[in-house]
Amino acid sequence: MAEATASATGEELRVAVDGPVATITLDRPDALNALTVRLREGLLRAIRRADRDPAVRAIVLTGAGRAFCAGQDLKERLEPDAAALETELRERYNPLVLAMRESDTPIVGAINGVAAGAGASLALACDLLVIADGASIRLAFGRIALVPDSGATWLLPRLIGPSRAAAIALLDEPITASGAVDLGLAVKAVPVADVLAEAQALAARLATFAPRALALTKRALHHAQDATFTDTLEYEAVIQGIAGRTRDHQEGIAAFLEKRPPAFTGD
Repeated sequence: MAEATASATGEELRVAVDGPVATITLDRPDALNALTVRLREGLLRAIRRADRDPAVRAIVLTGAGRAFCAGQDLKERLEPDAAALETELRERYNPLVLAMRESDTPIVGAINGVAAGAGASLALACDLLVIADGASIRLAFGRIALVPDSGATWLLPRLIGPSRAAAIALLDEPITASGAVDLGLAVKAVPVADVLAEAQALAARLATFAPRALALTKRALHHAQDATFTDTLEYEAVIQGIAGRTRDHQEGIAAFLEKRPPAFTGD
């Protein structure tokens, strides 16, 4: 395993690359991996770097210690030079969740503990989730008289429906591990000791598929969120044409006919 540490002026963020899987770990366990300016900037760079690396075919995002991410570091908000909230969102949070959603590389969240506030938004921005028993996803913005942000008001209703999203957002109801599975937010709930390994196994499985086809599938799913059925049919035709011209498509056909596993290269 090759391991590199991506750190922005002192904030810890570990990036480990094992074959085609990059694992990004928020590493402020004493602060429940609360997000500072430096940590957000480091995470954005790490996501973009992994997405640009042709050797990386799947990304795992997790937290060190007993939390996934407790959201914004509130102590930082009390500093005299803290940016206005709208500036913070536009310049740091929004680019981060956009990078996650627009990444061609699938992102698997390993939710090892509480994901609250903006940490919940990071979890929702992943493509697939594995959650630990006892972990929870909680917007928690109402506790400090704020509004869900970082894409949460767009993502949550589309993932679980508007009525359930309203109950969670307005009543500050936590989503338990079993609830996340029942709602379709998480693929599975597992013991906390197994959550990272399960997420990495899922990422390794994703890495066996054709990277271009996965990227196009992500784009199609996102496009369909706001498109009409007719527009979606046309979009599918366009991207299917792109996928059909790849070498990986030819390899997939050959492997099927020859009754062997395909060896996709990303071409």
